[in-house]
Amino acid sequence: MNMHNSAHDELHAEVAGQFDTTAMATETTLLNPRFYTTDFDEIDRIDVTPVRKEWDALLAQMKSDPNKGHFKKTADWNQIDWEGMEPGLKREFIDFLVSSCTAEFSGCVLYKEMKRRGNNPDICELFSYMSRDEARHAGFINDALREAGVAVNLGFLTKAKKYTYFRPKFIYYATYLSEKIGYARYITIYRHLEAHPEHRFHPIFKWFKEWCNDEFSHGEAFALLMKTDPKLTQSFVNKLWIKFFLTAVYSTMWVRDHARPEFHKALGVDIEWYDQEVFRKTSTISRQIFPIELDIDHPRWKPRLRAMEAAFRDMDAAKRQGGIVGRLKGWAAGARATLAFAALYTIPVKRHALPASVRLEPSY
Repeated sequence: MNMHNSAHDELHAEVAGQFDTTAMATETTLLNPRFYTTDFDEIDRIDVTPVRKEWDALLAQMKSDPNKGHFKKTADWNQIDWEGMEPGLKREFIDFLVSSCTAEFSGCVLYKEMKRRGNNPDICELFSYMSRDEARHAGFINDALREAGVAVNLGFLTKAKKYTYFRPKFIYYATYLSEKIGYARYITIYRHLEAHPEHRFHPIFKWFKEWCNDEFSHGEAFALLMKTDPKLTQSFVNKLWIKFFLTAVYSTMWVRDHARPEFHKALGVDIEWYDQEVFRKTSTISRQIFPIELDIDHPRWKPRLRAMEAAFRDMDAAKRQGGIVGRLKGWAAGARATLAFAALYTIPVKRHALPASVRLEPSY
């Protein structure tokens, strides 16, 4: 008997017993990545003529597939001692990987469906490239999970995960922000670990630079889609929606990151510093298409984010407690979270004129 393989199998069985990652990915909560569906016919009717020059340049870049050979393990992929990893870090790191895998696969499913349902050659070509990229990302993360014996069953996830319907414009706002904030998160971690390699506790972080450039390109595509209809970013009501999505995405990231203290400690980053840095990068980038940005230096900003994070912590504790008392505590904590969000949402925004061209290149 191969004793190494036997010990490895025992570790996988032990870890798999602790982490049902498919169940984790399937669960639908306020903080978990969601699967989306939308009015595909409306998206198929988009006319990219107003942005044709920029559109063709972006699609040519995507067609060239600069990261075709990137998502493969090389000699830089050193093996990880999952058995020796500190339990708190292991739990939070697996949660991070599962959440990231679910988010990437969510994009793959949505983009693939947009391509399948469409007849517009411009739209179909775009989403074929984006679904290709997201499938690679999800598969690469799942390979990292597979080494720990806890890969997500992506085929089951497609059938079991609840789908949330969003109108196309909400898909644009949410997905644009998801792609751009994904870029900002990955490049901030990559640059930090470039300067402090002693904190790179897993090889997947070495792949983040080229990876996040895919995220950046996907965000560029949604910026161009929004540029085809000025009302999407210029009407009074839509500006309120943009502010809502900015507030929701930023505050969700804050709460989710603060639930992973051991993960960020292992990376050697202060969570508040990291989140503010990501918000700052994302706000700067989103000036390309959003006429407003959140004031993340406002005196109310951090205190209300902290209040929301505390409320979510109490909601989680109340859920574990259960019973009538647990439900009452959960409702009270939910009300506090709502008030904290309202306080964040009512912070005055910064306004600016939109540039003539929306195209940007990753520069961080």
